[in-house]
Amino acid sequence: MTSPPPDGLMPTALDQRIEAAVGCGVEVLRQYRDGGFLDAPHAALADAHRELVTAERDVTFHRVRLARLAASELPVNKALFARIERILDQLATAADVRDAKQTAAAAVLESIEATAPRQTPPQIATKDVAALLAIAQGAKLHEHLVTHRLAVATPTRTRISYAQLQHLEEMGLVERDTAHPVHAGQPVTLTDAGRAVLAVPRRGGPPGTTPAPLPPTLPTVSRTRR
Repeated sequence: MTSPPPDGLMPTALDQRIEAAVGCGVEVLRQYRDGGFLDAPHAALADAHRELVTAERDVTFHRVRLARLAASELPVNKALFARIERILDQLATAADVRDAKQTAAAAVLESIEATAPRQTPPQIATKDVAALLAIAQGAKLHEHLVTHRLAVATPTRTRISYAQLQHLEEMGLVERDTAHPVHAGQPVTLTDAGRAVLAVPRRGGPPGTTPAPLPPTLPTVSRTRR
């Protein structure tokens, strides 16, 4: 008899609907939630799904306990019946909690499904997605004191030229805090649209072969510019 799978592998009845609504699998949605890339509605959906997974895991846990006990070689007596009845009660309680969590998650999902736009999203190149991923972890535009060349520095050391930065700005995916001088470093951050790009996975092939869509279905809460 196998044990319940880890939370990340526990399927739920809403997984396929969530993927269809947000454009990515539930595991990827959770990763973007943990990375802070989601707006309030989609973050709420990720949180509700996480709670549903936990509740589903509890149901499976008690069901496995019941199956193990029924398959055991313990004497068939009142003590065994009492243990089975106790686990059945725990399983019923876990199922009630699971149903409540599923109803709550479905309500959040329905609000997202109702507001999902129908238009075809624009496209963004793979190299720009890589640049956005690097910028999301912190980036600054610096000007060399001697050569006066501009370059973007990131923690991942991803190469982002000034021309590419301008391109991302023109697309409305990033913005600079111009209150800081470039020789000291101007913070570069993602806009709502930039964070939305990172809220869905790439489709149609391995990296570098297919552009990723800029999804209007995952807008994010804007951050105040300093």
